[in-house]
Amino acid sequence: MEKLLQISQEVREALEKGQAVVALESTIITHGMEYPTNVQTALGVEEEIRNKGAIPATIIVTQGILRVGLKQEEIEEIGKNKHHYQKCSRRDLAQIIAQKGYGSTTVAATMMIAHMAGIKVFVTGGIGGVHRGAEHTFDISADLVELGQTPVAVVCAGAKSILDIPKTLEYLETQGVPVVGYKTKHFPNFFTPDSGLFCSTSVDSSQEASELIKAQFELLKLKNGILFCVPVPQDQAADGQIVQQAIDKALKELDEKNVNGALVTPFLLKRVNEITDGMSSKSNVALIRNNARVGAEIAIQLCQK
Repeated sequence: MEKLLQISQEVREALEKGQAVVALESTIITHGMEYPTNVQTALGVEEEIRNKGAIPATIIVTQGILRVGLKQEEIEEIGKNKHHYQKCSRRDLAQIIAQKGYGSTTVAATMMIAHMAGIKVFVTGGIGGVHRGAEHTFDISADLVELGQTPVAVVCAGAKSILDIPKTLEYLETQGVPVVGYKTKHFPNFFTPDSGLFCSTSVDSSQEASELIKAQFELLKLKNGILFCVPVPQDQAADGQIVQQAIDKALKELDEKNVNGALVTPFLLKRVNEITDGMSSKSNVALIRNNARVGAEIAIQLCQK
């Protein structure tokens, strides 16, 4: 296992001492944003976590090794050479390892590796979900299945708003995943604070969040994850009407160009950002930094005896 899973010294020591550690995905660096915004955002998110007193652990696969915890110069190198990395979900890990390849981890793969490393809290921007038109395509993100089988608390701003949010929530219910609003009862809409739908429950503080995690993972010993949903701050949210118009246009282009599979989400996010003249990207950066602050606070509370 040690040859397969490489945990940085900083992260390993923090885990051994029972200190707060927060896992981070790497597809945001390689597929979610362009250089240098990708590197600036990744480093900014790590800084937010450190400022709260926790240790960030960005996860990626290099030369077939599962890496947990990266140095600044490594993140910069990955951001510059992002096209060398394959978007890697659970199904892709064995192939990447066998071929000693390079893979950036999705929510699903990050959850899996974080659990292997003993990390209980993971921060991302938004999870994947049920795609629009899934009743015909069956395009449903593996993130939802992973949430149903891996005991990690995921802190996010909801599902990416390019998705079918009602069906995504239905699927999470089927998987037995608590959808927990953080200081809200409403399910966030990624770029905007409110989708018009409700979470299954809510908490009003990081302490309440940590108690819920302990009840699920330690008392009940359940194997599924928990989804904590943090609304993007109102003053940093995108204009919902403009974003929806951009999504509709991007979805039409998606059909015309016959984009499918793992390319769908990156294509849609890129086009929405282009159509909104960068508005959606600014909101994306703001929401993930906000999620990082909340995730760090929850991880710290989780370490309290």
